Amino acid sequence: MFTLTEPPFFTRLRDARRVLVAGAGGGFDVYAGLPLALALRSAGKEVHLANLSFADLYGLDLDVWLEADVAAVRPDTPARGDYFPERTLVRWLEQQGLPATVYAFPQTGVQPLRAAYRALVAYLGGVDAVVLVDGGTDILMRGDEHGLGTPEEDMASLAAVNGMDEISQRLVAGLGFGVDAHHGVNHSLVLENLAALDREGAYLGAFSLPRESREGALYLDAVAHAQRATPDYPSIVNGSVAAAVRGDFGDVRFTERTKDSELFINPLMSLYFCVDAVGLARRNLYLDRLENTALMRQISTAVGDFRGELARQRPPRAYPH
Repeated sequence: MFTLTEPPFFTRLRDARRVLVAGAGGGFDVYAGLPLALALRSAGKEVHLANLSFADLYGLDLDVWLEADVAAVRPDTPARGDYFPERTLVRWLEQQGLPATVYAFPQTGVQPLRAAYRALVAYLGGVDAVVLVDGGTDILMRGDEHGLGTPEEDMASLAAVNGMDEISQRLVAGLGFGVDAHHGVNHSLVLENLAALDREGAYLGAFSLPRESREGALYLDAVAHAQRATPDYPSIVNGSVAAAVRGDFGDVRFTERTKDSELFINPLMSLYFCVDAVGLARRNLYLDRLENTALMRQISTAVGDFRGELARQRPPRAYPH
């Protein structure tokens, strides 16, 4: 039973001893999971971080790989190129005296990604919960919306974890409401989807990331560290969320990457919107088509085919207030 004094998301994780927090959509998504991981660790849980990676993982040394498609990224892990969010994060974690490993998955289809998740869970000695974290909220799109954002990586992660019935708690948290607008997501439809999930008992509420909390302060520090470490590839999502956590508002400039866009930084961006992963997967209209994919491009094709068969898309709606 849920109570007003504890967000349902944390109620669902109350009995979990070992939790895997994983970035669902690649890139810097794992940073959006950092405050949750810190909070769960402070509650006495063993927490591990993972991420679907956009880095050139196949250029890593052989001793980095735990199993096929599971790389253990540590502060001294060598890499090709200067884009490596997972290593940037572990170097920050090391500076904080925190466990400094992030497990990275290459971009694959659902079957190898699920196998990679299972291999990592086995390596960790089992987990009681998997929390998929999305920087943004496009993971909440069911498929018939006018715009889906960038669904391929999110849906690969959701489908992979949805099929892991052996994990008792599988949850999804999205941080950065509104940031997917530049990818065509209409956030009135996000709210409509959340309402539908709520009717089915799959919505686990929303809560803010306070600036003056330990988790908020460390998140801001980690994002600032990442912006300094990778000035050519700053995370627009986490930069936007960090600005919102600081209390900034409106068209806030924190990177040249957004110089041609008008941003709307606001307090809603600092909210986590949380849902049950299995319930979310059940409402997705095309996730079953991805089940037997081995490559990311097969997911792109399947999504495109589904969209081409739609008789009607749900049109975008203006937020009326």
